[in-house]
Amino acid sequence: MTDLVPALLGAPHFLISPASSRADYHRLRARVFVDEQGLFDGSDRDDRDDDSRTIVLEARDAGGALLGGVRLGPATDGPDLGWWQGGRLVVDPAARGAQRIGPALVRAACAAAEQAGALRFDATVQARFRRMFERLGWQPVRAVTVAGRPHHLMRWPIGRVAALAAATKNPLGALLDGLHPGGAGFVGDDGAPVPGSDLIAACDAILPSMVERDPDWAGWCAVLVNVNDLAAMGASPVGLLNAVGGRDAAFVARVLAGLRRASEAYGIPILGGHTQLGVPAALSATALGRTGHPVPGGGGRPGQRVRLTADLGGGWRPGYHGRQWDSTSRRTSAELRQMQGYVAAARPAAAKDVSMAGIAGTLGMLAEAGGCGAVLDVAAVPRPSGASMGDWLTCFPGFAMLTTGDPGRASAGPAAQADCGVLVAGAGVRLRWPDGELTTAVTSGVTGMGAAT
Repeated sequence: MTDLVPALLGAPHFLISPASSRADYHRLRARVFVDEQGLFDGSDRDDRDDDSRTIVLEARDAGGALLGGVRLGPATDGPDLGWWQGGRLVVDPAARGAQRIGPALVRAACAAAEQAGALRFDATVQARFRRMFERLGWQPVRAVTVAGRPHHLMRWPIGRVAALAAATKNPLGALLDGLHPGGAGFVGDDGAPVPGSDLIAACDAILPSMVERDPDWAGWCAVLVNVNDLAAMGASPVGLLNAVGGRDAAFVARVLAGLRRASEAYGIPILGGHTQLGVPAALSATALGRTGHPVPGGGGRPGQRVRLTADLGGGWRPGYHGRQWDSTSRRTSAELRQMQGYVAAARPAAAKDVSMAGIAGTLGMLAEAGGCGAVLDVAAVPRPSGASMGDWLTCFPGFAMLTTGDPGRASAGPAAQADCGVLVAGAGVRLRWPDGELTTAVTSGVTGMGAAT
């Protein structure tokens, strides 16, 4: 919260920032909700005020006088699931009106909730303020009664998952129209069966900015993403080709060092490739694997349970907090190969490795390839303690596989496993919360490529 962008608005100016002491805010609440409005007898304090995770934002004028405040924080006890609530929005009676302090506090609370990794943000507001919240972009959910007075449950639409899908996967359908990558039954998979053989081919490129910034890690990831693609189809790695470019030999050597370490760790030899010097940083790799029974990404059907198998060890890659979870570089070769062999041993109906679209977006891709939709039970998702739900469902997690159907009993090594969702008729991905509420993460197909059949 210390890096929340302050809101400097109105005339005279006021500043919104996290409260250093909540005494003034609590006094103002008592004056408004107890004395002025009579909503509560004696005190409006509750257990949310005593929760150490609760955040209070205050609006103060240039002289430091409190003009208003709002609180927000996790809606449930126990681990933060990414479901947050706002409440106790209050403005000093003398400051109401033209300065629009209330709307500014609401906007600041929305930004703070999203920054904290929330994927659902609710507020129960007095019925007379419903229109104000709607004008600010909130969605009405239903009428409720609080303290004997009419209120309305409102929800702030958080489009983080959909925005990631739009940025990374939505254009694929139009771009690949007519190419039919993967062939019948495997459209949308990250690997493709080679016709007339038991080979699986996969290809990935690493972002040039990442290659430039962290060449050794980029080399490691070029192997990682390709062996994940093979593993999702139940294939054993055979070999890898790479194409690398860089400004000079010293730079390219750093990329190749990461490639070499990863190829040894995963047991996939580098068969050859291409090297170019005197050019901007670039890296791509193509991997070959072998299986007589490839597992499709589009084998899921409505009614099948969704299982997430993910390595929760490690931590955020330095410089990529909230975007790349690194467990793989700290694992032994034996551990890595155990995880990579899980899909081949379990033989699920469908499998897809979690990549750029994150867990929720990748689930949408798996469901789309099967011609259906999906519901993800947020509370059941295996998650590291050091990651917010918003970050975890949208990051690249190192090793994570989504499978459906009734897979056989198979070891995934150190990876955690849990059934955490179900495929359903329809399209898109919805998140199911502990109170039974469903919120939409992805409204329709992620790639636009349609079903794999």
